Amino acid sequence: MKYRYISLTLLAAFSATGSKAEMPQTIQSAPKLVVNIAIDQLRTDYLEAFAPLYGSDGFKMLFAKGMVYANASYPFSPIDRASAVAAIATGTTPYYNSIIGARWLDKETLRPVFCVNDSKYGGYLTQDCSSPKNLGTSTIGDELKVATNGGAVVYSVAPFRDAAVLSAGHAADGALWIDNNNGYWCSSNYYFKTTPSWIQAYNNIHSNSIDNKTWEPVNMLSGNFSYFMNGGVQKPFKHTFDGERRYREFKASGLVNQRVTDMALQCASTNAMGIDNVTDLLNVTYYAGNFDHKTVTECQMELQDTYVRLDKELGRLIRELERRVGAQQVLFVITSTGYSDEENADYAKYNIPSGTFNINRTANLLNMYFGALWGPAQYVETCFGTQIFLNHNLFEQKRVSFSEATIRAKEFLAQISGVRNVYTSLQLLSSGDENIYKTRNGFHPERCGDILIEVAPGWRLYNENNLESQLQRASFTQFPIIIYGAGTKAERLSDHVTIDRIAPTIAKAIRIRAPNACSSAPLF
Repeated sequence: MKYRYISLTLLAAFSATGSKAEMPQTIQSAPKLVVNIAIDQLRTDYLEAFAPLYGSDGFKMLFAKGMVYANASYPFSPIDRASAVAAIATGTTPYYNSIIGARWLDKETLRPVFCVNDSKYGGYLTQDCSSPKNLGTSTIGDELKVATNGGAVVYSVAPFRDAAVLSAGHAADGALWIDNNNGYWCSSNYYFKTTPSWIQAYNNIHSNSIDNKTWEPVNMLSGNFSYFMNGGVQKPFKHTFDGERRYREFKASGLVNQRVTDMALQCASTNAMGIDNVTDLLNVTYYAGNFDHKTVTECQMELQDTYVRLDKELGRLIRELERRVGAQQVLFVITSTGYSDEENADYAKYNIPSGTFNINRTANLLNMYFGALWGPAQYVETCFGTQIFLNHNLFEQKRVSFSEATIRAKEFLAQISGVRNVYTSLQLLSSGDENIYKTRNGFHPERCGDILIEVAPGWRLYNENNLESQLQRASFTQFPIIIYGAGTKAERLSDHVTIDRIAPTIAKAIRIRAPNACSSAPLF
């Protein structure tokens, strides 16, 4: 009787207000399919420069009909493809998700580790052993699996192994990438007990061979006029793929995106993604970088053609999935990995301040400095990238405070030419200084060194051990976040937003929890 009384009272209240009372609007259902797209090295300046060459179904349509956040950034530094894709999937930074980059140094063995290597899980159609074990938090795909009791279908498709595995996460149905050695679409037995017949059949039908493949401009416009500053009439390019590196070169070319779209559509069709009322997730990675990671100066026309082809493939993917699932039932989220291959500019030629910072010699100098303080010994174990690893046990044996040692190291290293700033692991773990929050967010205590050096912009980092040579820049790469489909309102926003808000935005759209280390608010 109590519940009936409440119901009658509410009914009377609605009746009393007559036509002025409005019943709640129909709640829009969650999309049946979410397509989360990361475009490796996409840049706003190139995106806009090549706009006259685009068709009507790709970027032009997205900018006209999508919700566009024009000023996006990553809340950590440094950024590469692996750390970027992991951040998009987890909604958090390397400080929490553990993926500080494609490679880091194992503190036990002092050997480099690739971010998705795992000897416990062999590969299918590849010799690479892979799993997401190094990813320390859940992804949006993982949370979707949990929320649907495993009912959702989650896949990732990418040219690259790190992007495929990290975007797939721990609970996905599969992660697919192109093998560097044979060109097949491949995977790991972490995801599959046996090679799915549809992947094998796809590889058989669509030959992996690229021996007879030629990359030429997709049309006369993209092949004869350069939209770069030093453009004008350019000689059209023509590339064939041969030799031991042919598949690596192909994966860093404008042609690879067609194969990504083909496999993404095949994956969605074979696995009936977006067909039932349980939301599915398809993660896709495209490539928008320089051909074979060369400089822009060396491949202006190739980069231009890559964007034109990318525009075409985005349009094809969107058009086909909307046709199969329904325009109101597919949500597309597109963004960039937020970095680009560095140029090999000769700054000295133009009297721009520059130099070479040798990390090995710097580490040796630091070891000699420690030896002068506490007696000769191997205080510095090794260096990797811009990081220096110290011998913790030795400092303990000599009863030297590790905090004091890192402070002294910071004071010493700050005096060396080419050093812009020095951070210690203890400083990054305890500091609340907002001025270093990006460095702190890109740091992980188990995977980073004890001393992190920020090399001055324009200087070249050089490592004699692995012959690593990289020009250092602190410039900002502008890129957008675009949300399109499933009833999203068309709007262009200039507010500064960070990519860790993508995961909670998707979570809100499909009504599940955000990944377990994600503390950022949804975009809308």
